[in-house]
Amino acid sequence: MRATWRRLPAKLYEAGWEPGLPVPGADGSPLVTDHYFPRAEGDFPTLLVRSPYGRGLPWSPMYGLLFAEQGFHVVLQSCRGTGGSGGAFDLWRNEVADARATVAWLREQPWFDGTLGTVGPSYLAYVQWALAAEPPPELKAMVVQLGLHDPHALFHADGVLRLENTLSVGAGLTYQHRGVPRFMRATLRLQRRLRGVVAARPLRGAYVPALGGEVPWLDDVMTHPDPDDAYWHGASLAASAEQLDVPTALVTGWHDALLDQTLEQYARLRRSGCDAALLVGPWTHTSALQRGWAEVFADSLAWLRAHLSGDPSGLRPTRVRVHVSGEDAWRDLDDWPPPTGAGVWFPAPHGHLTQQAPTGSAPLASFRYDPDDPTPSVGGPLLSPAAGPRDNGVLETRDDVLTFTGPPLTEPVDVLGQVSARLSVSTDTGHAAVFTRLCDVDAQGRSVNVCDGLGQVRTEGQQPSHRTVPMSSTAHRFDVGHRIRWQLSGGAHPRFARHPGTAESPVDAADFVPVRLTLHADSALTLGAGGEVPGPTERE
Repeated sequence: MRATWRRLPAKLYEAGWEPGLPVPGADGSPLVTDHYFPRAEGDFPTLLVRSPYGRGLPWSPMYGLLFAEQGFHVVLQSCRGTGGSGGAFDLWRNEVADARATVAWLREQPWFDGTLGTVGPSYLAYVQWALAAEPPPELKAMVVQLGLHDPHALFHADGVLRLENTLSVGAGLTYQHRGVPRFMRATLRLQRRLRGVVAARPLRGAYVPALGGEVPWLDDVMTHPDPDDAYWHGASLAASAEQLDVPTALVTGWHDALLDQTLEQYARLRRSGCDAALLVGPWTHTSALQRGWAEVFADSLAWLRAHLSGDPSGLRPTRVRVHVSGEDAWRDLDDWPPPTGAGVWFPAPHGHLTQQAPTGSAPLASFRYDPDDPTPSVGGPLLSPAAGPRDNGVLETRDDVLTFTGPPLTEPVDVLGQVSARLSVSTDTGHAAVFTRLCDVDAQGRSVNVCDGLGQVRTEGQQPSHRTVPMSSTAHRFDVGHRIRWQLSGGAHPRFARHPGTAESPVDAADFVPVRLTLHADSALTLGAGGEVPGPTERE
C-alpha cells in the first residue's frame, strides 16, 4: 500500500498495536477497539476513529498505522453491532451516546494526555459530528473527510430515491465490517443482480436477492422520502456546526456523493466563526482515498499537527484550496464561494444557449419521458467506479434528452460556486422529475458532465410550474474553443429511481405513465455565485 500511495511523508516512529480492547458503550455494550501508538517515550495526542466498516483494510493502514507513525495514538473502534462490537447497529441513533462513552473511557487510559482529535471519511465523518454535538473539552481538532451529516440527503433528492447509491450503502454497511472476502462477494453479487433490482416494480423489497437478505434500516430509508417524517428525527447533525469552536478541516471532491453536505458544513462553520479549512479535489467519493490519498493525508496531517501538536508549519497559506477542472490546476482562495460568477444563460430555439434574456415564456422544446425506457445515468457523484466526468455523447443522442449549447468561447469562462437551474416546465400528466446537467463540450464535440441536479415538478393543466433546482457546485474552466451545454431529461436511471409519471411514490409504484415535458423560454441556468436569475425562483 505504501508503494501505491506515493509521496507519503517518511514515518517518524515505529508503530505498536493493541487489538481487541472492549470499550463500554453508552449502555455497557462492548465496542471492540484497536489502539495504535508510536513506540517512543513521551506524550502524544490521540485520534478517535469510529467506523461501521470494520477495523481491517483499508482503515488499519490508512488511519491506524500511518497516523501512529507520525506521532499519534489512534483509537480505531467498531460502531455497535459491527466488527464484533456488541449491541445492534442502527444507522444513526446510537452514535452521539457511544462517542461520549468512548471519550469517558479514554480519560481513564494512562497514555491519554487530554488532547483529542478526530479524523475519517463518510460515516466515519458522521460520528465526528455526533461527538461535536456536545464536544468534550478534550476535543481540539477535527478532520471531516467526504463527510456525512444528513443521512436523508444521502438517500433522497427532492423526494426521489438515490437508488444506485442507496444499494451501494446497503451493501457496504451490511458486509464491509465482516471482512474483505465477504464484502467483495457481496459487491460482485450486487453488480450481477443490479439490473434486475432497479427494474423491479415496485422497488420495495426488490433488493433482497442482491444483498442476500432483508436489511431493516434499508427498507426504512427507502420508504421515507420526506425529510420532515418523524422517522428522520435526530438523524441530521447539521446543528453540530452551528456553535462549534473546534478547528475543523473539511475534505471532499467535485464528484463526491457528499460534496453538497461538505460545502454546507463549511458554510455553517464559517457563519459560526469557527476556524475552518476546505480542500476540494478532482475526486469521487472513493478516488479521494485512492489516487487522492497523498494530498488528503498530507492536508489532514498538517491540520492535526497544527492544532494538536502546536506545529503549524505544514498548513497551506489560505483557508480554501480547490482543484479547477478544465484547467487541471489547484487554486488557493480566501473563502468559498468566491464573490464572482459566470452569469446567467438562457435556452433559445434550435438548441442554442445564450446570455440574452428571453422576452416571454412561450413553449420552447419538449420531449417524452417513458419510465419503461428510462433515460440512463452517465457518470456523476456515484459510489461506484462509474462515477465522475464521463462522455455524454451517446446519452445526448436520445430523443428524451434536450440540449442547449452556447457558441465556441473566445476567452475562458471560469465557474466557481453554486450552479442552479430555474425551470419553467409544463407536463401532460401533472407529475414528473427533471434532471438538469451542466456539460463542457470541447473542440472535438465531446460533451463531459461538470455538475447536475434533479427535482420533481407538479403542474396543473397547460400552465408551467416554476422552480429552482440546485445543481451542486463546481470549480471548472470552460476553455477557449469549448462550448457550455445545458442538458435536460426526465431522469437518470439507475442513479435515481424511475419517476412513475404519477403522484405515487417511485418506491411503491407498479404502474408507470409516460409523460411529455415542455420547457418554456423563461427558464435559466445560473453559473457560479455571482449570477442572479430574474423572475420566480420558488415552486408555485
